[in-house]
Amino acid sequence: MVVTNNKLMEEIIMTNIEKYNAAFMESLELNENQLAGLEYQAVPAWDSVGHMGLIAAIEDAFDIMMDTDDIIDLSSYEKGKEILTKNYNVEF
Repeated sequence: MVVTNNKLMEEIIMTNIEKYNAAFMESLELNENQLAGLEYQAVPAWDSVGHMGLIAAIEDAFDIMMDTDDIIDLSSYEKGKEILTKNYNVEF
């Protein structure tokens, strides 16, 4: 089977940590070396508007709809992984 849809190909090949990192890097315009220890409002792009863009990117990457409490609680790169693991069965 030949896959010609790039998004489908990315979903097949990308690990969960790669999807998660891509959501942060694309929505907040960061490099991978900036992710560890990253907290809400630590960079200008992660303001309230950037936060909603990040949430949308994470929801798209994992095909989920996050609860409001989880959206509010996602206050750091590490906390996001914890929320996804605990509440959405995403393994990293």
